[in-house]
Amino acid sequence: MPDTLFSKIIRKEIPAKIQYEDEKYLVIHDIQPAAPVHLLVIPKKAIATLNDLEPADAELVGGAFLVAKKIMRDMGQTDYRCVFNCGPGAQQSVFHLHLHILAGRSFSWPPG
Repeated sequence: MPDTLFSKIIRKEIPAKIQYEDEKYLVIHDIQPAAPVHLLVIPKKAIATLNDLEPADAELVGGAFLVAKKIMRDMGQTDYRCVFNCGPGAQQSVFHLHLHILAGRSFSWPPG
């Protein structure tokens, strides 16, 4: 997999506003927030898109949601949206799997 912006952030080669980090995930603030709270849960394992997941990655993806839950609880947020974008047509711009967490405003469906 090619080197990405997120792999460079994980290696601390590029600065980012880090909200949380453990051995499997890095959580950063999005530089172009779509909500008052907009964080990215980035697995440290490099996987380009959801289409590239293997069955062995199920725990890693599930764990991203548990990290999101912890971060939102710690921030006092009870209502939030979690989104994976998959591919350029879905607005994925960095091809390193990441979960968007958005909170701090009302959301509608369909998104808009």
